[in-house]
Amino acid sequence: MTREDKKVAIAELKEDLGSSPFFYFADSSTLPVAKINKFRRMCYEKGISVKVAKNTLIQKALEDAPESKGYAALYETLKGPTTILISSNPKAPAKLLEEFRKTEARPLLKAAYIDSSVFIGDEQLAALTKLKSKEEMIGEIIGLLQSPAKRIASQITATGTKIAGIVKTLEERQ
Repeated sequence: MTREDKKVAIAELKEDLGSSPFFYFADSSTLPVAKINKFRRMCYEKGISVKVAKNTLIQKALEDAPESKGYAALYETLKGPTTILISSNPKAPAKLLEEFRKTEARPLLKAAYIDSSVFIGDEQLAALTKLKSKEEMIGEIIGLLQSPAKRIASQITATGTKIAGIVKTLEERQ
């Protein structure tokens, strides 16, 4: 790979990783070509972009990003073969890895970058599959906000009924 090719590859990686708030690093080494092709097909069907690049190029692409992104924690995971999974859904790659690993031992999760949070190690896969999407979080918040209002409305109507019953009972006593 010439110096010019490396610059182009770094610029491409910088664009891909910098424009996505969610990406995963995985180790798919030792998988036969047929299994890798199956994995890539599954990624394509789920809208997940798959790239394989040299670790030094990945690190150089990440180093050029602002320090506030927090990419530095990912550098230690850039050892051995690295497959990059890029998605617009934070838990889609985790669910795909989990699904594929029901029949295969790999790919192993090396690291995940989710909106400035870094998850390192394959043991984080279970936690990543349980992440809630933005839409799910908004739905839960709306449900929580509506709950007290519904309780107050039911208490007001119940209290009105109780007061009417008390007044009626007092009238009947007199």
